[in-house]
Order: sequence, then C-alpha cells, then structure tokens
Amino acid sequence: MTQYNLMVTAAAGIEALVGRELRDLGYDTQVENGRVRFKGDMEDILKANLWLRTADRVKIIVGEFEAVTFDELFEQTKALDWDSLLPIDAEFPVEGRSHNSQLHSVPNVQSIVKKAIVAKMSEVYHRRTRLPENGALYPLEVMINKDHVILTLDTTGSSLFKRGYRAAKGGAPMKENMAAALVLLAHWFTDNPFVDPVCGSGTIPIEAALIGRNIAPGFNRDFACEKWSITPEGLSQQVRDEADSKADYDTPLDITGYDIDQNMIDIAHVNAREAGLLQDITFKQLAVKDWHTDKINGVLVANPPYGERLGDQESVRKLYEQMGDVYRPMTTWSKYILTSDLEFETFYGEKATKKRKLYNGSLRTDLFQFWGKKQR
Repeated sequence: MTQYNLMVTAAAGIEALVGRELRDLGYDTQVENGRVRFKGDMEDILKANLWLRTADRVKIIVGEFEAVTFDELFEQTKALDWDSLLPIDAEFPVEGRSHNSQLHSVPNVQSIVKKAIVAKMSEVYHRRTRLPENGALYPLEVMINKDHVILTLDTTGSSLFKRGYRAAKGGAPMKENMAAALVLLAHWFTDNPFVDPVCGSGTIPIEAALIGRNIAPGFNRDFACEKWSITPEGLSQQVRDEADSKADYDTPLDITGYDIDQNMIDIAHVNAREAGLLQDITFKQLAVKDWHTDKINGVLVANPPYGERLGDQESVRKLYEQMGDVYRPMTTWSKYILTSDLEFETFYGEKATKKRKLYNGSLRTDLFQFWGKKQR
C-alpha cells in the first residue's frame, strides 16, 4: 500500500502523550507543538484513528512548501498529486488558517487552494464542466505559519474525542481525549483502585475502564477515510476485528466515580451503559468531604470546578480544602487534580510533587500531582 506522511493533531501539552501512544503502536514519531508526525499506509491510518486516546485528528500531509504570493500558492498547490487521493466525485471543502504570514487573508487562501485543486483535477479527468462533488467527503485544510504552507487531508472526520458513548452530559463536560490523557498521566495499573471523586457525567471513569479493558476508543464510531476509494475494501473491518481480539474482558477492575449531584450520577450511568462498561464502574452519589476508604495504593483523578466555569471561587476553594482534609492522610494513594486555580496548593494544604501545564479546551490549567508511597 502507498505510504503517506502523516500528522496527528493534539491539544497543547498533550503532544508527548500522543507520541508515546504512536510509539506503543510501533511507529517512529516526530513530536512538535500541537502535533506528531509519522509515516504509514491506510492500515496504519485506520489503526491510529481507532487506537489513539489523546489525539484530535489523523491527517495525510499532501504537501509542504513556502509561499508569499497567491501565484506561488496556486501553482505549488496545483502541482501536487491530488488525483492520487481524490476521485472525480470527491466532495473536498477547504478550511484555512494563517499566522504571521504574508498571505494572511484566510478566505482568499482557501479560495486559491480550492481553485488550484479544481484546475488540477479538471486537467487530469478531462473535465470542462464543474466537478460534481457529490461523492465521499475529503476534508482539506491549508495551514500557513510564517509563510510555510502545509496542505492536509483529514482522515478522521468528527474529532477523535467523539467516542460515541456520550448520550448525555452535564455542565462543563471534559472532552474524552483530555480525560484519557489524565488517566494515562496518572500511570494507573489495573490491579489498583481508581477513583474520580467529582465524576460529573462519568467521562474520566469511562476512559479509565476503556484503558483497563484495552478497548480501542474509536471502536464504536466511524471515520471519514473508511468511505474513501483509496481505502482497500475489507481493510476497515480487518483492523476492527484485530482490535476487538485484543480487548481484555476478564481482568477485575476497581473503578469508582462519585458526585454530589444525583442527576450527574444518573447521567454517568447512561453514558457508561452506552459505552458497554456499566458493569466495570461503580457510580455513587457522595460529597467529597464524606468519602473515606480503607483501600491502599489507589489512584485518584479529579477535574473539580475551577471557579471560572462552575460555582464561585469561594465555594470552589472550600471544596479544595475539603479535598486536602480527606486526601492528605491517604499516603499510599496518588492524587492527580486538574484546576486553573494557581492557588490550589494553598487551599489543599500541601505542595504538589509535580505540576504539569495542560489546556482544557482554550483554558490553561495545571495538573497538580501528589505521588503516594505504595505499601507492599
């Protein structure tokens, strides 16, 4: 099969995790700001879409070049081998972005790229009339940064965070790929208990269960490339069957999600059932201050309200104090708490072992990590 230059996009601060996931799948990677590059064929593209937990999209890099005029953009775009990717009936909308470049008008950039591709396709397919664009969707993007142009074809479709199990959601839900990133950063092993004390609609516990069961996160959704003419018939089902064979439904899991709001617990139940994981997660209505456990060597991952998004700052910081009172004595447990409040440690009552900057959507946050000392 044809080998492609590929690009996986990710939220700022998550790129290294995506790189690690790709290396675990067997690929050589190059990690950059907001993206990771690797090479692969259509089977590799399908595997990446199916298995990547922390990424946003998997894209084929159609071409890269420098351009400071619209003529340069047009001619170099037209020179690319578009007909090897797009059939005559392809629907190919063009999105655009431009930063710190002479070609700064995004609508004009999109228009020029579209015209260049139409000109190339019309020549190749000997079309004198407009291309029909009534076939499968081939989403294209032109990105220009400091006059460097990258043209990509999106193989994913809807972003990879859309797993397909979120039937219901509450206020300020966390994206599934960010939740998976928090679980991976916590280095949780399935023989230890896992707790989310403020689970909301259940995203973090569900992602933990997907990881614990080694279930491909994209298993219950479709990808744009599955409908393409360049994807060999039967390949998608082959990759999915292989992924299904790797799932582990036997290892016991100890995963619990708590929330003070019974309505959120009900929503979490619905989502876990939709994911096929309700039997693997215990959800209970409980306030942070009322939780206690005799279990040891656990991992706690929490995405509490930040003040900016839910509740006022005073009540949120009271919650942080309650967290500290409950969690500090749990010395064998590792705690990972995400918040944008840089004063979190003051109210929690303990200095974090480590902090990591992450972006939850457009909001800059810190993952405060308190590492436990495991008891043998």
